[in-house]
Amino acid sequence: MKHPPNVTREMFFSQVRTYINDPDSLAMIEKAYDYAEDKHKDQKRKSGEPYFVHLQNVGYILATLHSGPQTIVAGLLHDTMEDCDVPKEELIREFDEDVANLVESVTKIGRLEFKDQQEYEAANHRKIFIAMAKDVRVIIIKLVDRLHNMRTLEYTSKEQQQRKATETLNVYCPIAHRLGFGDIKNEMEDLCFFYLDPVHYHEVANMLEAKKVEREARVNKMIEEISAMLKEHNFEFRIFGRSKHLYSIYKKMITKNKRFEEIYDLYAIRVITKTELNCYEVLGYIHAAYRPMVGRLKDYIAMPKFNMYQSLHTTIFDNEGNIFEVQIRTEEMDRIAEQGIAAHWSYKEGKKYNSEKEQKEIENKLSWYHDLVGMMDEGELEHPTEFMNLIKKDIFEANVYVMSPKGKVVELPVGSTPLDFAYRIHTEVGHKTVGAIVNGAMVPLNKPLQTGDVVNIRTSKQSPGPSEDWLKIVKTATARNKIRAFLIKQETEKRQDTIDKGIKMMADELKKRNLDEKEYMDKGKLDSMYSQFGVSNYNEMMYAIGMKSISLVQLIDKLTNQKRSAIDNLSLSRLFQGKSSQQKPKGASGVSVEGIENMKISIAGCCMPVYGDEIVGYITKGQGVKVHRKDCPNIQNEKARLIAVHWEDSDENKQYDCWLKIDAMDRNYLVSDIVTVVAQYKASLTGINSEVMPDKVNVTIDIKVKVKDSEQLRLVMANIRKLDSVNEVVRIIK
Repeated sequence: MKHPPNVTREMFFSQVRTYINDPDSLAMIEKAYDYAEDKHKDQKRKSGEPYFVHLQNVGYILATLHSGPQTIVAGLLHDTMEDCDVPKEELIREFDEDVANLVESVTKIGRLEFKDQQEYEAANHRKIFIAMAKDVRVIIIKLVDRLHNMRTLEYTSKEQQQRKATETLNVYCPIAHRLGFGDIKNEMEDLCFFYLDPVHYHEVANMLEAKKVEREARVNKMIEEISAMLKEHNFEFRIFGRSKHLYSIYKKMITKNKRFEEIYDLYAIRVITKTELNCYEVLGYIHAAYRPMVGRLKDYIAMPKFNMYQSLHTTIFDNEGNIFEVQIRTEEMDRIAEQGIAAHWSYKEGKKYNSEKEQKEIENKLSWYHDLVGMMDEGELEHPTEFMNLIKKDIFEANVYVMSPKGKVVELPVGSTPLDFAYRIHTEVGHKTVGAIVNGAMVPLNKPLQTGDVVNIRTSKQSPGPSEDWLKIVKTATARNKIRAFLIKQETEKRQDTIDKGIKMMADELKKRNLDEKEYMDKGKLDSMYSQFGVSNYNEMMYAIGMKSISLVQLIDKLTNQKRSAIDNLSLSRLFQGKSSQQKPKGASGVSVEGIENMKISIAGCCMPVYGDEIVGYITKGQGVKVHRKDCPNIQNEKARLIAVHWEDSDENKQYDCWLKIDAMDRNYLVSDIVTVVAQYKASLTGINSEVMPDKVNVTIDIKVKVKDSEQLRLVMANIRKLDSVNEVVRIIK
């Protein structure tokens, strides 16, 4: 591949002086040039050239972008900290803090803390993007640095060529595209194409070369015709043909399954005119003279792209049936199209670079950049690899464009939902979402959005916030991380509430026994109890008490060597047995009490245990023993009235009732699908109630089923959970 020639000192300063004339700025640039040349004087590139050649070229490319003096200086010095061990303090002393910060942000980080090359590279990228969120000049320097490195990649090993080209294509090309650096992106993509797939690269290059003479003749003829027409109508304009870069052609051939001849913009013409109004006038005359292709007119002036790109695009047929793509734009639009934000914020003599002010302008004009800044501000994702995955998915791959009711355009990855949109607007909007209206109609929160949708998020201050089910709905890593952060915080708060509840429960029990609360709740005194109750510290013990997974009575008995009186089996036998018993026959409930016959035993209607559940008996007044599930909240404070019970041998003909609560997103045939699952697993449906929630999106369905045991019930619940739109299935305790 052909590359631009290396830059000389004369070429470099000649380019700088085309737009910088301030003596102080020129002196600082000259000082940086000489300083970098001296620091790198003993270093060579793999090509054998002096290392400083690379820095000359980086500085020169930055100057062609009309970067500010400090950006050029930082570009010249960007390797001094890493390769020459120059401390930051020296750069501050020799130049200024702004330059030193830029150089530090571009400098790679140390390798020692990373387990592999992938994590090391991800950490470097993360560092650059965090710095970029604070100052966009960091990424401009880094892009130019990478561009020149790609131009000289031929001198490295094949393995390094593949690795660098892959990294460039996956990270640097997308960010160049997002920032509107058209020329840099195109050149880097073609270089990556050359190293990653040389066979197809040369195939496309040969096809272009074979048609070059024919293509140039047709393009020149069309330029002459359009020029004559525009001169006749007294337009001020420039017109020229533009070449399509190879990787773009190849991508269209692959992704759109097109033959080389079917790519419309192989014949491409650009018209640069004076004003925005002129652009539309030129379009009108071109359409009057040539037949436009239906569906190929794109107005990026009225609706700019995410990277501020503006232009009119149309595809037309000439008189011989050849297809041409024509772009029409102003001079300013053309500068931004080729140089991106570097053109928009290019250095002007006498204009002081104000980083904070410039950053605000960038955020307002580049919505995706605002999202990136938001990610940094919220400190999301400490792990570098996860962070880079988030950037790639949520920013680089975003190509669905939806609008708020006020016309704000939001970019999202394909498959994103109203919840993703809500979190992209603001974290609190996401947390308080209760519904969504898309194009005037209420939709489920999991509905995929399409380009052009107008999305109105309904919120409520009374909303409890996101649930774990939302993690199944959202597609963007940004939304997922915000939901997870909320749930972790909520879980931490709930855990502390449970610990506080456990402390209070233990204190109350000690008071009932007239025991000294301070003595027996002392952390030192409780140390000996931890291992006996399967916990490792005080907070875990109090949490277990609050959750009622530790018997508070048993704990205090052991702690104080006291025992409360309990009803033994002999007493129970006397209580429930009589000379002429008319009680329920043994085995009717499927449960028995060890050593006691003819006792009235029945299944509790609150927790409705089924065969196989862990159970316990509760001694009632006059109704015998009620069998509860061990975790039933209705018996947790009745330890003195509990008795051990067990299931008798399973009876194939016996069935147990159980109520289930199903939370789901409402949809057609949901109830039918639930009934089908119950039947598939040979359970019986004996009752059903449903209620649509106030958000008109979610629904709660209660079903009563008969099952033979807990395993059958588990299968029914697990397979209902697998149904589309079902969020959760739980057993009801009344």
